[in-house]
Amino acid sequence: MTESASIKLAHYAVTVDNTRGRAHPEADVMDACPFETDRQRLLNCMAFRRLMHKTQVFVTDCGDHFRTRLTHTLEVVAQAQRLARMLRLNDRLAGGIALAHDLGHAPFGHAGEMALAELMQNHGGFEHNMQSLRVVDYLEHPYPAYRGLNLLFELRESLVKHQTWYDRPNAAQHTEAGVKPLFDSGPSAPLEGQIANLADAIAYTLHDIEDGLGEGALTEVILAESRLWQDAADEVRRRHPGASLHAIRRPILDRLARRIIEDAVAESERRIAAARVGSVDDVRESREDLITFSPPFWQQMEELGGVLFRGLYQNHRVVRMDSKARRLIRELFEAYASEPRLMPERYASRVEEQGLERVICDYIAGMTDRFCQEEHRRLYAPFYFG
Repeated sequence: MTESASIKLAHYAVTVDNTRGRAHPEADVMDACPFETDRQRLLNCMAFRRLMHKTQVFVTDCGDHFRTRLTHTLEVVAQAQRLARMLRLNDRLAGGIALAHDLGHAPFGHAGEMALAELMQNHGGFEHNMQSLRVVDYLEHPYPAYRGLNLLFELRESLVKHQTWYDRPNAAQHTEAGVKPLFDSGPSAPLEGQIANLADAIAYTLHDIEDGLGEGALTEVILAESRLWQDAADEVRRRHPGASLHAIRRPILDRLARRIIEDAVAESERRIAAARVGSVDDVRESREDLITFSPPFWQQMEELGGVLFRGLYQNHRVVRMDSKARRLIRELFEAYASEPRLMPERYASRVEEQGLERVICDYIAGMTDRFCQEEHRRLYAPFYFG
C-alpha cells in the first residue's frame, strides 16, 4: 500500500522506502503501512485522550463550545493533511505528527507551560515539544517489549524540531542518547514536519478568532485592524449586507483559510524548487524553512497575530485564568516536592532513578485541567478528603 492512494508523492517526501524506521524493530506491526501504524498508536494512547480536557485558550470549564487542546489538534491534522496533499507529500505522516505535536502540553495551556518552565529551570527545563517526545518515547508504555510507542524516526524528529511563532527548540540543550540523533540528522525537519509547524499556526489563528468572537473578547472593530481579516470580511459582507457577524463568521473564516493555504502552497513550491532538494536528507540540511508563507503574507499574518495578542491573549479574563493556573501549578509542585508520596506509587517509585523534580514535572504535565484542580483541592482545601 502506498502512502496516498490519490497522488504520486514527490521524491523529497518521506516514504516507506526512505524512512529511518523504528528504534525497536518489529516484525508484527498491525498494518502494512508504518505511518498508519503510528497514527493508530497515537489515537489509542492515554495522553491523546487527555487532550479533551486540556486548555487551548479558555479553560475547559468556561463553556462547551470553546476549543480544547484535542479539538485544536484535530484542526491541525486537517490543515496538515490538506497542505501535504497539495504539495504531494506524505499526508499520513504529516497528520501523525500533528496528532502528536501537543501531547506534552501541560494543563491550562501556555500558562501551565510557563509555570513548569520556571519551576524546572534549574532541573533540566521544561518545553512542551520535548515533553511530547518524552510522552511517546517513555511515559506511554502499552507494549511489554519496550517503553514508549516506538514511533518512526521522522515523526519523533519532527516533534523535537517543531516550531512556530511561540515555540523555538534549542538543540544545543539536548544531548540525551535518545534525543541527540534526532537533532543530529540536520537543522530542519522533513517537509511533513514543517507542514505540521505551519498547520499549527494556521489552525490556532483561525480558531482563536472564532473563540474570541464567541467570548466577546474580539469584535469587528478590533479585527478590522487586520488587513487579512478585513479583506475576507468585505467580500462576504458584499454578498450578505446587514447580516450579523455571528451569521457570517464562518464564511469569512473559510475565505481567510483559503487565502492562507493558497499563499503557503505557492511560496512552499517556490522555495522547494529554488532549494533544488532531491531527497529527505537534502531537506534536513536546509537552513531555511521550505514550508512557509511569502514575506508580504507573513507581515499580514503577524499583523493579525498582533490583533489576537492585544484583543484576546491579553484579555482580562484570559490573564486572570492564566494567573490562577500558574499559582495552582506552583502550589502542587511544592506539595509534591515536600512529600513525594503524595504522588501515585508508579511516579514516586521513579524518583531515585530520574530525580524528584523531573518526576513531579511528568506527573503535573500529564494532568488535565479538571484533574489538576481536583488534586489541588485534595491537598489544600480544609476538611476535604476526596
